[in-house]
Amino acid sequence: MENYRQSSQRQLLLKLISEVNGHIDAKELYRRANAQGNSVSTATVYRSLNLFKELGIVDERSLGQRHYCYEVSGKLDHCHVVCQGCGKIVEFETPLVNQLVEAAQREHGFNITKTELYLKGYCPWCERERELSLRH
Repeated sequence: MENYRQSSQRQLLLKLISEVNGHIDAKELYRRANAQGNSVSTATVYRSLNLFKELGIVDERSLGQRHYCYEVSGKLDHCHVVCQGCGKIVEFETPLVNQLVEAAQREHGFNITKTELYLKGYCPWCERERELSLRH
């Protein structure tokens, strides 16, 4: 983040994003920052997230949701399963993604620099709840 002011708020937000094992949205980042007794505005959270994206520190993912979530950059070739009920996100890796990228590069001549794959469905708990509600 050279050439940018490294405020204590930005440092805190980066620390909180790094501590999350997975994804965090702006609202949860705001909640966690303020829960620690820090006074961070929502505008600061969104401006910082935009800066972090611009600098390549975090990746922004929509994953089919109405809002965005963020994760530390550098995690290549992983996929996501997103629950349509509770919004739970699970990361997984598979060699099939690398095979797909290689095939696309070979067949179409592209230099693939980023992949994003997500699958939507229902986690076991939400699927049980959904089946129960369909029976009644």
